[in-house]
Amino acid sequence: MANTPDAAGTIRILGFAGSLRKESYNRSLLAAARALAPAGMNIEIFDLAEVPLYNGDVEAAEDPAGVKRFKEAIRAADGVLMVTPEYNHGVPGVMKNAIDWASRPPQTAALSGKPVAIMGASPGLTGTARGQSQLRQAFEFTNSYAMPQPEFLLSKASEKFDSDGQLTDEATRQFLEKFLIAFAAWVQRFDRPEEKG
Repeated sequence: MANTPDAAGTIRILGFAGSLRKESYNRSLLAAARALAPAGMNIEIFDLAEVPLYNGDVEAAEDPAGVKRFKEAIRAADGVLMVTPEYNHGVPGVMKNAIDWASRPPQTAALSGKPVAIMGASPGLTGTARGQSQLRQAFEFTNSYAMPQPEFLLSKASEKFDSDGQLTDEATRQFLEKFLIAFAAWVQRFDRPEEKG
């Protein structure tokens, strides 16, 4: 499927956060991205709670229902927005597990050829830099195209959200808007004119 806007000109983005905690900063950041998406971009959120741990034996029998929905959602999207925490200086298991499922089978992987953007929020000072770096390594195998710049590394997240999980820091909101505009342009770079009707 070509990574092109639909007939209405809307860029379809699938977003998911690598945390299962209901009040996680990264889930809140993803919600903020959906709210601040530029005109012409629609962000659909997928909850990774539906995706079980990868097991080759299970895959050999049949993808679980949640995995099927996940892969279908990726394939239907023009681009993928991943919002990752950082645990122990690395990408968390929830996010890596999702990538592992989406990379299978390698010949027809849902992530193959998809433009991807990565964001992350952390209470610490590095803003998920190590986790994002590890995630980018996986895209070499999945043949996904990660947007190189701008990077979105939200540090001191506890100071940027209110008690309801709303992104209240104005500078961060403005940068998020610019990041999403850049991602829209990145997705459109991978338009394949030869596949248009």
